[in-house]
Amino acid sequence: MRRIRLVGAGLAVCGLAAGWAQARYPFLNPALPVEERITNLLATMTIEEKIAVLGTSTAVPRLGVPNAGNSEGLHGLVQRSLGGFRQEKTIPTTQFAQVVGMGRTWDTDLIRKAGEVQGTEARWIYNHQEKYKRTPPPLIVWGPNADLARDPRWGRIDESYGEDPYLVGTMAMAFVRGMQGEDPKYWRAASLLKHFLANSNEHGRYGSSSDFDERLFWEYYSVPFRMAFEEGGAESFMASYNAWNQIPMTVNPVLKTILAGEWGVDGILSTDAGAVRNMVAKHRYFPDMEEAVAACTKIGVNQFLDGYQDGLRAALKDGLVTEKDLDAALRGKYRVVIRLGLLDPPAQVSYSKPGPDEEPWTTAAHKQVALQVARESVVLLKNASDLLPLDLTKVKSIAVYGPRANSVMLGMYSGQPPYTVSPVEGLRNKAGNAIRINTGGGFLTDPTAAARSSDVAIVFVGNDPTCNRRLIVANFGSDDSWCETPSDGMENSDRRSLRLEQEDLIRQVYAANPRTIVVLLADFPYAIEWTKEHVPAILLMSQNAQEAGTAIADVLFGAYNPAGRTVVTWPRALDQLPPMLDYNIRHGHTYMYFRGEPLFPFGYGLSYTSFRYSNLRVSSSRLNKDGSVTVSVDLTNTGPRAGEEVVEMYVEHEGSKVERPQKELKGFRRIALQPGAAATVEFRLAAKTLAWWNSARHAFEVESDTVKVLVGGSSADLALSREVSVAQ
Repeated sequence: MRRIRLVGAGLAVCGLAAGWAQARYPFLNPALPVEERITNLLATMTIEEKIAVLGTSTAVPRLGVPNAGNSEGLHGLVQRSLGGFRQEKTIPTTQFAQVVGMGRTWDTDLIRKAGEVQGTEARWIYNHQEKYKRTPPPLIVWGPNADLARDPRWGRIDESYGEDPYLVGTMAMAFVRGMQGEDPKYWRAASLLKHFLANSNEHGRYGSSSDFDERLFWEYYSVPFRMAFEEGGAESFMASYNAWNQIPMTVNPVLKTILAGEWGVDGILSTDAGAVRNMVAKHRYFPDMEEAVAACTKIGVNQFLDGYQDGLRAALKDGLVTEKDLDAALRGKYRVVIRLGLLDPPAQVSYSKPGPDEEPWTTAAHKQVALQVARESVVLLKNASDLLPLDLTKVKSIAVYGPRANSVMLGMYSGQPPYTVSPVEGLRNKAGNAIRINTGGGFLTDPTAAARSSDVAIVFVGNDPTCNRRLIVANFGSDDSWCETPSDGMENSDRRSLRLEQEDLIRQVYAANPRTIVVLLADFPYAIEWTKEHVPAILLMSQNAQEAGTAIADVLFGAYNPAGRTVVTWPRALDQLPPMLDYNIRHGHTYMYFRGEPLFPFGYGLSYTSFRYSNLRVSSSRLNKDGSVTVSVDLTNTGPRAGEEVVEMYVEHEGSKVERPQKELKGFRRIALQPGAAATVEFRLAAKTLAWWNSARHAFEVESDTVKVLVGGSSADLALSREVSVAQ
């Protein structure tokens, strides 16, 4: 009883202390309106404190305001100091397939779970800072990337969910929701989207301009961001290096007029690293840093990633900005701090409780999500003569080749995984002693001996996501560096070729053993014309997944039936593409405007079973401009195995008075069915999603039109269709 009384007395003292602090500093009182709290906080801060928190810290030590901290987080939390991949990564965290691999899952529920894993690990590290003594903490997470993979030569396709705005927006929205959580008052972690806007060229990006019309802004480039903001709940973002129509994005008026004014984005507006200086040195948009920093502050930037203090102090002295301008910008940063619950008593914030001592990345639950993302990201590109899946009772020996067989290659923005399973390890774990794994072929003088003597040969090839780090580190920071291998790409380096240089190895192995399987561990599309024509089986998986080997082995041996889909169009050759810096996608970019026959179309992927689509129906053949219809289709698993199918719905405009895409994705769903089972898949098609942007009126317009609704297994396999009349 005495102990209980003492604890109660201690809580009473703490309560009195909290009450005293709230009385002295009203910004600490969670009962007050958010904007009132922020007004009080800003009024209590000195101007030097305000200048200090315009960097990456939110901390005001004098007032007890903590630092939320920043962390990269595209496909797993990155626990390291800011400044590039050369920094030591000290805290392991769950690492998923690269973002492009996450996109290939076409599974929004799974991506939401991945976001939840990442947010949970960020909050757990924040709540256990003393354990790691790490500064800064990681609650403002730089991700997801809502950029569109407009061109297959872009060096950062690995960071994008794909080329389609609806797909990318839906996946980004799911990831944000998972990371920030479902609590109506508090966030688990804060999502900061990258990179607004139209940032899909690396060479010259520090001073280049992405030029396109107002229609493409509203109908294509901005769509994923708007979805993540308005429907996903994100409130923060990073502006991109490039300009749009000659105005740098860091100070582009749309940041204030559209994002803040129309979409209600009112959190953190971050520059990219060095972007302010680039506006002086590369864009030549401002004569000096003083004017550049002043313009950033007035547009609402409240997180600078390069040196801003001297320029800001000069701008304050010369009257280019005022303390009132600083206050207006900083309001957004502290809205995020309050949504994270960092100014409230921890007992009132569910996410602020320390939780279990077990590190979350070591738990079975987080490992399972990582494995499922890896499995679902695998795309079966070809399977002639049903070579796959391999039969453990019949295959007794496998020859393994290729430079991607023995490791999991981590990406530019990867964290440190708690463990990795390489492809060879995955094969050995799955096969046990039943199958002999013959390794050591690679690029030896005679690599074909093992293939000739084995039942099956598997060649593991693909890109190096960091392009040989020693080469890149020497040039990093330049906007004209190249990867040593022409078909590789990464930040600062676009691809010069679509040719898979390792295809020569594939030819050699196939000549020795026609039962050759290619596992393409790749973030990019490749023009593998010869491989597609000759090799009987091809699997595609992205880099970075800590469970890569397990997922690959599960698919190869049939423990998991693949259902991933491509998220970009695979050209056959470079001459099928417009110029790299042509941002007018109507000239041939993406499946919506691609000219010619692709090697693999957008949304493509095979299965070990078969599916039948039937009975496509629409709830009404007439769609009012402010209404919607329900599209339904019956799906049956007609094959011998349980499997998943990604059902895709597209539209074609048949009577539009303006140029429209050849087809547009408007819905998708990944569904699992047992052999012989059937299900009805439904989509809601709203008239407003069929609108085009009328630049003369500066508004979306739903026109009288006949729309063909198409459903099938890829953008090139849409056997069922129905027409809908759209009426004013």
